[in-house]
Amino acid sequence: MDLGDKRLNKRLVKMAQQWADKPTQSIPTAADGWGDTAAAYRMLDNDERLAERAVDLPQMRLVQVGDRESDILGLMQRAQALGWPVDLLVRSQHNRVVGDKKYLWDEVSAEAVLGEIQFTLGGRDGRKPRLVRQQLRAKRMRLDHGKHADGAVEMTCLVASEVDAPAGVKPVCWRLLTNREVSTSAQIIELIEWYRARWEIEMLFNVLKNGCRVEALQLASLEKIERALTLFMVVSWRIARLMRLGRTCPELPAALMFDPDEIRAAHVLTNKPMPKEPPSLNDMVRRVAMLGGFLARKGDGEPGVKTIWIGLQRVTDFAAGVRFMRLSGHTLGCVS
Repeated sequence: MDLGDKRLNKRLVKMAQQWADKPTQSIPTAADGWGDTAAAYRMLDNDERLAERAVDLPQMRLVQVGDRESDILGLMQRAQALGWPVDLLVRSQHNRVVGDKKYLWDEVSAEAVLGEIQFTLGGRDGRKPRLVRQQLRAKRMRLDHGKHADGAVEMTCLVASEVDAPAGVKPVCWRLLTNREVSTSAQIIELIEWYRARWEIEMLFNVLKNGCRVEALQLASLEKIERALTLFMVVSWRIARLMRLGRTCPELPAALMFDPDEIRAAHVLTNKPMPKEPPSLNDMVRRVAMLGGFLARKGDGEPGVKTIWIGLQRVTDFAAGVRFMRLSGHTLGCVS
């Protein structure tokens, strides 16, 4: 592979060697020190390609959201040098020095409250969903630890800190960095919603990778892989969407997301008669997930994407059989 630059080619070879030595490790663990880690993220993020995409999509707002591993000053400096072709929002990992004995997080936390946001924090690892109320603060800061020739970066640091958290529960506090300037509560809330969407994105790619197993594709060309990924993205979106809507809009009719044969199949496979009233989306999602290993006990909460994608395979196979029998002129009582 020729990247058109001898330095990039050399970097690519070194990255390949490091990752081959530790194929199951994270990038920081596989890399030989902080310098290699930063260089790897710069190559993967590829701000030049993002800048090209921004030019190709003038009517679309591009946003890059990252967790703590993306809090790399060199990446921000490069994006700033390119004129910020894509809006950046990353979770702050480093409480940087920003002045004489002053620290980034402390400076922002001392600012006046600009507003509040409320949302429901989903249940996880035995933790029940709960309402979170955060106070929002922001301050434009100059970031520069003096080791890079590219100069300082002007960033806005946001702090969303929970108030009135339940006793014995660690308050939810997010410290975020963005290139965007903010001065109102609405602007900060928009950025917080961007960051909260990160979990939905991770869920989508979890389904794409582990449910659809796209990494196991053995196709002969890049174009074929791209077409397959496009289709699998739709499949992954549907599964992730089912999980989310089943939780947030449980009373929606199941017919919005499932065809009649799929609804019948789910009831037959779980040994339940078809209800007199059309089933709700939540009932259907739970029934599908039960076919994938979800126990549906009183304290189990709502099913996750894994049990849904396993259950969907059984439902779609059964529904395909029902359609075949119908076309062949056969009937099967409750599924005719």
